[in-house]
Amino acid sequence: MKIVFFVGAGGFLGAVLRYALCAALPDQRLGLGTLAVNLLGCLAVGAVAGWAEARGDLGPYARALLVSGFVGSFTTFSAFGIEVEALAREGRALTACAVVAAHVLGGLGAVVLGRLLLVR
Repeated sequence: MKIVFFVGAGGFLGAVLRYALCAALPDQRLGLGTLAVNLLGCLAVGAVAGWAEARGDLGPYARALLVSGFVGSFTTFSAFGIEVEALAREGRALTACAVVAAHVLGGLGAVVLGRLLLVR
């Protein structure tokens, strides 16, 4: 149960930082805040993964705080990025491309479907 506290604490900090960063950037219609958050989140999760590989695995509480909590609430796009990067590193480029297409096209399709369902 203690690990849930670490996820929640990291999640709170990541969500607040996401809000602050998006609020600080101009013209949200272009999605600059979302792009900045997604890129920074991917940078952070890559850095944490690289650090863990180079210096030994993170403990479960540090992983819960940093990866699941902080970066996970800052942006779920980081999880997408690390999963696709892992597939590519494993030599599964076609699968990686299929995952990218499924997320992007499926996500856009789900937004359109959601709008249609609620409009009627």
